[in-house]
Amino acid sequence: MNIKGINHLLFSVSDLDHSIAFYQDVFGARLLIKGKTTAYFDLNGIWLALNEEADIPRNEISHSYTHIAFSIDETEITSVYKKMESLNVNILSGRSRDERDKKSIYFTDPDGHKFELHTGTLQERINYYMEDKPHMEFFE
Repeated sequence: MNIKGINHLLFSVSDLDHSIAFYQDVFGARLLIKGKTTAYFDLNGIWLALNEEADIPRNEISHSYTHIAFSIDETEITSVYKKMESLNVNILSGRSRDERDKKSIYFTDPDGHKFELHTGTLQERINYYMEDKPHMEFFE
């Protein structure tokens, strides 16, 4: 099997209209299709889907570090943070980190799905870990 990339992201949501507004306002996602219980967006070339499932318990999500991270330029991090504050987005405290690990904003959507906006690259993370974490094993 040859994985070519991510096909789409789908999130189960409790209120479709509320979540549509969130993904449009926070991410600038372009709504393409809206049905009774589903919506499709274009998020800078990423197919993003929402599926309304109002009867699913959502409190367990808050106990996991699982998240999706998107890249942003470091020059934008302050303005993006201020925009999210003005939209009353649930911004999380994040984790303490070395400055070589770059900057991040962690936040949740209305149903508790976690996201990160990160200014670093995988290679920068590897370089930092190689310098500072001798207990780690690295592979080619």
